[in-house]
Parts: sequence; C-alpha cells; structure tokens
Amino acid sequence: MIDLSTYISSTNEKAFAVLGLGRSGLTAACALAQSGAKVWAWDDNPTGREKAEEAGLTLVDLNNCDWNAVQSLVMSPGIPLTHPTPHPVAAAAIKNKVEIICEVELLYRAVPKATFIGITGTNGKSTTTSLIAHILTSAGRNIAVGGNLGTPALELPQLDSTGIYVLEMSSYQLDLLSQLTFDIALFMNISPDHLDRHGDIDGYIKAKKHIFERQSKSDTAIIGMDDNHSRAVFDAVNQTGTVRTVPISGSTRLAEGVFVAEGHLIDDVFSTEKDVADLGTIERLPGNHNHQNAAAAFAACRSVGLPDEQIIAGMKSFPGLAHRQELVTTNNGVRYINDSKATNADAAARALGSYDNIYWIAGGRAKDGGIESLSPYFPRIQKAYLVGESADAFANQIGSSLPYEICGTLDVAVTKAANDAFQSIEQDPVVLLSPACASWDQYRSFELRGDHFKECVAKLKHQPVKEIAS
Repeated sequence: MIDLSTYISSTNEKAFAVLGLGRSGLTAACALAQSGAKVWAWDDNPTGREKAEEAGLTLVDLNNCDWNAVQSLVMSPGIPLTHPTPHPVAAAAIKNKVEIICEVELLYRAVPKATFIGITGTNGKSTTTSLIAHILTSAGRNIAVGGNLGTPALELPQLDSTGIYVLEMSSYQLDLLSQLTFDIALFMNISPDHLDRHGDIDGYIKAKKHIFERQSKSDTAIIGMDDNHSRAVFDAVNQTGTVRTVPISGSTRLAEGVFVAEGHLIDDVFSTEKDVADLGTIERLPGNHNHQNAAAAFAACRSVGLPDEQIIAGMKSFPGLAHRQELVTTNNGVRYINDSKATNADAAARALGSYDNIYWIAGGRAKDGGIESLSPYFPRIQKAYLVGESADAFANQIGSSLPYEICGTLDVAVTKAANDAFQSIEQDPVVLLSPACASWDQYRSFELRGDHFKECVAKLKHQPVKEIAS
C-alpha cells in the first residue's frame, strides 16, 4: 500500500472524505488513515460501511457533514460527478468548493518524481497498457501497472524517481484529477460509450482529453489517427504547441508518426521512416486494432528511451490479455478465440476484422445501435450464433445477410459453432466469441462470460466435436 505520509504532512488538519468503499475506495481510505490523515468514510451501501468499520475507519454520513472541515473528497470513479445528475455528496462538495479527486491523484501526490504513463481510449487501452508494461518489464525497467486495469492505484508498490507507473485511465478517473501530469499520455481512439455519464459524445471526449492537462514540452502526447474524433483531438492538442505530439495509426500511412503499413511497423518519429518489424510474425497482436496498440506501445517505450530491439523482443514475448482476442486452443483444426471483453459493436468490429471464416457467437445486453454497424464484416462470417436477451433483436438486424441461429445460452452456441466449424470446407475456421454486448443479462462480468466460454471449449477436447454436437 502506498505511503501517503509525506503528502499528508504538507496538508492542513482537515479531514479527507472518502465516498464509495469498494476495493479502490476502501484502499484509499485505509492508506490515508495509515498515513496519519483524518478520514471520514462513507458508502450508501450498508455492506461498504460494514467493511469500513471492520477496517477501523471512522464512518461519517457525508450527506450531512461539515464541509468546512473537509480537505478533499476522494470519490470512487463509478459515482456520478456530473451526469445524469451529480451524486448529492459530489454536488455538496462542488457547492462548498472542496476538490473532488480519485485514488490515482493521491498516488501522484505521494510519488510525484516517478514517471507516469497514462493510457485512455474507448477500445484497446487494456491491451496497450499491458503491452507497454510487459515490454518495460522485459527490458528490466522498474515499473508498476494498474489503475482502471486490475490493481487499484494505492495498492501498487511505491516507486522512486527511477520508477514508471503504467496506468490505464477511464474517463471517470480522468474527470477526478487536478494535479497529476502524465509524462507520456496515450489517447487511443473514440467511439460512443458511457454517454449516460458524460451527456453526449462531446462530453465523453472532453473527459478523455483531461489526460493531456498540465503537460508541457518535456512531455509526450501519443494520439491515434484511425477515427475522426481522435484526429480532431490530435489537431487541437498539436495546435497548442505546448507538448510533443506523436500521431499513431494501425492502418494508415502517415506523413510522420508511428504507423503500420502493409503489416509492417514503421517509425517516422524517432528514426527516418524505419521499418521496425513485420507484425505478422507476432501472433498475439492480430488485426488493425492490435497494430494500433503496437504502434502506441512502440511510441511510448521509445519515449522512455528503450531501443527498437528491446521493444520488438517484448512484443514477441507478449502473452496477450485474457478475454481480448485470447486464443483459447486449436481443436480439430478450429481456432477458438475468447473476445468476451468486446462489450460494444466497435470492439467486436476489431475482432471481426482480424479473421476470416468466422463462426460468430454474439449477444447479451445490447448497447445503443446493436450490431447495425457491423454489416461490412458479415462477408467474413460463415454463421452467427445468437445468445442472451439481444438474440431476437440481433436476428432482426442480421435479416438475410448471413445464416444465423438463436441459441439462447453460451454452451449451446459453442457446441453448434464447433460442429459447424469442424465440418467447414473453408480454410482456417475460427469460433469467435465477440459478443458486441454487455454480459449482465446472464453473467456478472465479461470475465465470467469469457471463463464460461473457455470451460465450454475445454469440454470439446474430451471427444470429437461431431459426437458432442450430435
């Protein structure tokens, strides 16, 4: 747990109010208390309050507290700050001019001399965060990885000035920063998501752009160029002239930048249009979206001084991320890919664009627009197997564009898809779980959905596919 005592000693004796006592919130409250701060902890859920009491924290109902006695409100990112309406406690803090921050801000205040790399975007940020961390670790750098990905910020190890924090940042977290300055900020891409929390696409982009705030010319802004919104962000940041900008692309040759052309990673920033690597030789980074992830990771790692050779070696040894185009196994000539993290159509498009001869398992709790935007990928799909509460709606959207079957549950879909793929006369068939939906109709998380898919696939190993499906 991060020691906040140096930062706490520089503050006044007012209390730190902590709202939301899930894992990250409870960790923040405990870290503050153990570092000598006065902490007022609160959660609207009685279970959260019970955990705080068990941890020895002082409970104070922040809906009825003296805001003149509060130094900062440390709020869990999942709690609404602005839309659809501010949480009453957040509204009270704003009214009383009390800063509202998250635990990542506290990490920065505890170790401001470390290097901070922040990664945000609608899709690809988890893979890019993990890829950067893997490359840096493989090169012997002293790093810690977390934030929105896995480990809460204040549970990370305390690094010195030689250390590098690699942090995935959600739009919710970026809304709750006030001093943190990223030495290297990556803005991957934008597509509509979380609009209920940001009002509209402009509000969502505004939240994501917080990642560049307070950067100066000694810092680096790495920005994707593969969608219109991100290109506009690049133009706006580049025109300020206050930060070094590096454009990246997974599919388009750029006038300058780090990009992928015909499957080759090209560096035209740190070198003069140098062909760095053939990404086709890196099995765990398939498709244009992973090519963008590779370009982003290369730019970030070069920005902290790693040579090309170490970066490419790290990419080649990257094991990939669970539930993100995860190769589960190859059975009877069929590849099984777990892409359960694809909870919207844009994410599913990235997987559908990476393979041919796809037996596609899709469905769950649909996002706005369903799968209408995926029709350009239908020629790659041999058949769709529809599950969850969106199955009928997806069937209507597919219409006569491709064969489909309503399966209801994942175990049925896997069995039917496996049988059809096994009998396919096409080359290199792929059974792909890329749901384009949230999991909440049938599973508590996309991780549990992906794990169930892997369990279903594992059962296929015990007997020939045709016998299971018969």
